[in-house]
Amino acid sequence: MGVGARLGVWAVGILTNAEWDRLESLLPRGGTRGGRWSDHRRVINGVLYRVRTGVQWRDLPERFGPWETVYKRHRRWSADGTWKMLLSRVQAAEDAGGRIDWDVSVDSTVVRAHQHAAGARKAPPAPPPQKGAGQGTNQGDPAAETGRPADGRGPLGECLGRSRGGFTTKIHLAADGRCRPLTVVLTPGHYGDGPQLERVLGQISVPRSGVGRPRSRPDHVLADKAYTSRKNRRYLRRRGIRHTIPERLDQQRHRQNRGSRGGRPTGFDSERYKKRNTVERAINRLKGFRAVATRYEKRAYIYLGTITLAALTIWLRT
Repeated sequence: MGVGARLGVWAVGILTNAEWDRLESLLPRGGTRGGRWSDHRRVINGVLYRVRTGVQWRDLPERFGPWETVYKRHRRWSADGTWKMLLSRVQAAEDAGGRIDWDVSVDSTVVRAHQHAAGARKAPPAPPPQKGAGQGTNQGDPAAETGRPADGRGPLGECLGRSRGGFTTKIHLAADGRCRPLTVVLTPGHYGDGPQLERVLGQISVPRSGVGRPRSRPDHVLADKAYTSRKNRRYLRRRGIRHTIPERLDQQRHRQNRGSRGGRPTGFDSERYKKRNTVERAINRLKGFRAVATRYEKRAYIYLGTITLAALTIWLRT
């Protein structure tokens, strides 16, 4: 019987024994001078509990240990790319087993930011100390790996956009054919979808199990009319990626009005396009985590870490 089954209702967000076995060998080893990591499993379960329920960090149940330890671990691993590394390695194992459907769908969703998410200092704090950093921890530039703002650009730098209802953040993502997020990009809530296509697809990078570069090119891309610009189609053709994107009516009329100079109609497979609902279902899975459905974090890189952990959980349980 797994840990979740034994704890019953308290098992919200708890890793099962099978899921822990998949993660344990990938986690940072620790043991450097100056201190040791607290028990990884207990702390990760605490972070998962908070991501799933959306409770305040101070309200974490005592069985997860001091809430400061759980929060600081999540903040540190969001900054140094550890959550992203874990997700990448789980994806690599799935790809090695042929369990990734590379018909990729792209879309976005807007998330309301809680009032506590506003008011971050313009100058971001220094990165947390790399206590216990060892094998499995990404020591690269946090700004390059997680999109963390390097110069404190205010609300826009923290991916907070203004709307009638207040601050919002937009989550752009690509999902595989089994409704699992492959990559996530954050922007302020009022940013458009189409201009982010290159950025979203450019971040797909699934390592090979053996020798070779990470896989970064899908077999096919499906997207709605928001991505139908000529720039996006040229980008996809340049990379040799087949795509199914409907053409807007105004684009059709403009092409027809130009006659022979308007070029040929874009190809569109209506049957294949039905598969685009996979990204909608992936969004629904992500928003099942309350700390994803509502943004509470002031810093964009910590919120991105929260989404990455939610995506990691989806991969472990699918």
